[in-house]
Amino acid sequence: MSAFGTVFTPEMIISRFENNNWSTPQVVKSDSITLHPGAHVLHYSSTCFEGLKAFRHADGGIYIFRMDKNVARMAQSSELLSLPKIDQTMLSEMITDIVSRFAADVPNPPGSMYIRPTHIGTEPSIGKAAAPSLQSLMYVLLSPVGDYFAGGAKPLRLLLEDNARCASHMGMVKSGGNYASALQPIMKARAAVQADQVLFCPNGDVQETGAANFLLIDGKEIITKALDASFLHGVTRDSILTLARDRGMTVSERQLTVDELLERAAKPDAEAALSGTAAVLTPVGTLIHDGKEHTVGTGQGGPTTNALRQALNEIQWGQAEDKHGWLTKVC
Repeated sequence: MSAFGTVFTPEMIISRFENNNWSTPQVVKSDSITLHPGAHVLHYSSTCFEGLKAFRHADGGIYIFRMDKNVARMAQSSELLSLPKIDQTMLSEMITDIVSRFAADVPNPPGSMYIRPTHIGTEPSIGKAAAPSLQSLMYVLLSPVGDYFAGGAKPLRLLLEDNARCASHMGMVKSGGNYASALQPIMKARAAVQADQVLFCPNGDVQETGAANFLLIDGKEIITKALDASFLHGVTRDSILTLARDRGMTVSERQLTVDELLERAAKPDAEAALSGTAAVLTPVGTLIHDGKEHTVGTGQGGPTTNALRQALNEIQWGQAEDKHGWLTKVC
């Protein structure tokens, strides 16, 4: 079986921004991009992207989950990176057009079509370290994927690190540079303590991991950091919190310190999880801090984590009512 995200459809859809205008989107071969070696993105990391999914329902219909939210976040990322302003309506149409074109390739649940819109600065200039690219390329790439955890979600081990994932004003930007800056700490954590991920906690403030938002579940309460510029405003995070409120849970979006996290995690019924597009909601079983391992609750995926994950999946798969209007029908 191919690794998650390594199989692509043979075509994608692109549009270029030149002379202050976006070109009419075109379907091209997925390996057809060429870049000048002086392209702004290659030297100054003017790039952002999104990750969302399309699902096949039992009636054969294809539905995209929370496309509007992802498109709006990509527009925000583009603006914060000083990339050309994107046309949100055009990007939405690009997404639905290319998904419709490859509707037959959308797997049945628990598989899905992973959708990767990307925006990069293409102006050939190595003299613009302090100036934006006036040319850019936006494309939508598709990857049919199976279940992220084919053998079931194993509880993760997280190393708590007293550093930030990225520059504090850049956290809410979904940019490749933020993932690159987290890679070395994650690799070192895997080698040193066999951690799956690093939970970044600058000055004791629990924020996020290298690729997902963090949630602590204490009985009927979910605690997670309040939205600010320092970390990514996850669409799955927002969806899980909404479903938690629907179930009568208390959602506390506030500062969470490392000390409070470890104290609450020691409770027998405590749960913790990571939320993201690929893995949906993944249980956290162990927190590693100052050379000591702390078991979260029973160390296994708890009932609330499992219930919230199932509730979200059932909406995505068309097995439960879409009360919040999260699904966009493509065909």
